[in-house]
Amino acid sequence: MKKSLSFALLLSLGAFSHLSFAEQTLRFGVDPTFPPFESKASDGSLKGFDIDLGNAICAQAKVKCQWVQIGFDGSIPALQAKKFDAILSAMSMTEKRREQVDFSNMLYITPSALLTPKSSTLTEDISTLRGKNIGVAQGTIQETYAKAKWAAQGVNVVSYPNQMEIYPDLVAGRLDGTLANAVSADQGFLNTPEGKDYVIKATLVDKELLGNGVGIGLRKGDTVHLKLINDALAELHNNGTYDQLAKKYFKFKVYP
Repeated sequence: MKKSLSFALLLSLGAFSHLSFAEQTLRFGVDPTFPPFESKASDGSLKGFDIDLGNAICAQAKVKCQWVQIGFDGSIPALQAKKFDAILSAMSMTEKRREQVDFSNMLYITPSALLTPKSSTLTEDISTLRGKNIGVAQGTIQETYAKAKWAAQGVNVVSYPNQMEIYPDLVAGRLDGTLANAVSADQGFLNTPEGKDYVIKATLVDKELLGNGVGIGLRKGDTVHLKLINDALAELHNNGTYDQLAKKYFKFKVYP
């Protein structure tokens, strides 16, 4: 009788565990101001490569996706406060960030770029940048790089809440250039009517400050969500889903 009861209890616990897994929700924090990775459609819904990739990860892991909108600069504190489970918002994996969060396997890698008017004589050479106003988005690797490498050399580094607020000031002439993610700058600005007179003057690489690819940020020691995400991501590469999604947004390989 005791054996029968024990067996029945195990069955019920197994069913409960399965139910809990099936109803599990994975909450991603995102700043939707960074096309083509994450932005808002005209109806207010979220769109972009990161959004599609996150939804695919959830589908592969058989969990429900929930997106929590947050300013990029506040995303790590919000993650640590358990406002969501992971950051999926084009976050580059720098050494400084690794001190605060754990990262998934790499999602993609894209360079940073100096964007200026076509008529500008600015380059990455500090002698051309000295005394100029360069816009950067708060909390980004581009802000970190510009403040570390350029500000002390006489460059006026101007921080904005997000990249989309930089472009109007660039067009109005209040900025001489902006340091931004190259793909976002190309598709989010250069390929628009407002960006027709602007160009990428230089691309920059610095593994320490600009990172070595983008990953999903998780709380330190959260091995459960880390394994769930990495396992799902590996399968998306194996079954071709990742490549299909990438081709929708990019004309070149973003994953080595």
